[in-house]
Amino acid sequence: MTTINDVQLIEVPKIHDTRGNLSVIEGKTIPFELKRVYYLYDVPSGSERGGHSHIEQKEFLIALSGSFDVVLRDGISQKVITLNKPNFGLLIPTGIWRELQNFSSGSVCLVLASAVFDEGDYIRNFKEFRLFKNRIS
Repeated sequence: MTTINDVQLIEVPKIHDTRGNLSVIEGKTIPFELKRVYYLYDVPSGSERGGHSHIEQKEFLIALSGSFDVVLRDGISQKVITLNKPNFGLLIPTGIWRELQNFSSGSVCLVLASAVFDEGDYIRNFKEFRLFKNRIS
């Protein structure tokens, strides 16, 4: 069963140059085949995003600009990770509830996903999430 301990903060390789930094995601940087890319931006102050879990999909979140908190739950434990560096990403495996909050002004959250959008892969109710976790344990 997936737990909070399976969530990983992964450093994305950074090439430093006097003209600016460059980070590259390729090959084995993330442990899944990339199927979808999307990003969140212009999130109003006090708003939250996420509030769901995935049955199969894995995601890799990066704060390209600004910062935000990722609240993670596995049904038993909770952890909050602040993303605020564009060369670090958060790998969220399947079966982890996530909420994104405390977006700074101008923040951009890039999400790399292991699957194309499928509403059937989402669990959007926390009580249903806990029931799902109990069934698979």
